[in-house]
Amino acid sequence: MTKNLEHQFSMLVREIRKEHVGNGPREILTRFCGPWVICEMKGNMTNVEKFMILSEDGKRMVHEARTKLVKNIYHDQAVVAKLEELIDAKILRIFSDISLEEDIAMTVYVLDRPLA
Repeated sequence: MTKNLEHQFSMLVREIRKEHVGNGPREILTRFCGPWVICEMKGNMTNVEKFMILSEDGKRMVHEARTKLVKNIYHDQAVVAKLEELIDAKILRIFSDISLEEDIAMTVYVLDRPLA
């Protein structure tokens, strides 16, 4: 049951990212750990972003833009409601960051109760 729900959560995150960012991650691994949902996403950046990060200014701009964009996605209550409905828990906080060099993003959702 947990593995299936983790997979469903990954697919929903991919759908949300595609809708709001324009492309979804190539690979998502989601794990439930007590009151946390941890998503590791690989293959996030577009070809233009990969070109931009060749310079320090480009790295700064891509990191700032991606970080702000992801935070703005989760300000949309309809997006949060989809995730909460799937896992039957309230999301209290969301932490997100991306390593541009590795093209890996991590998002941690802090919940009001443990899932596993």
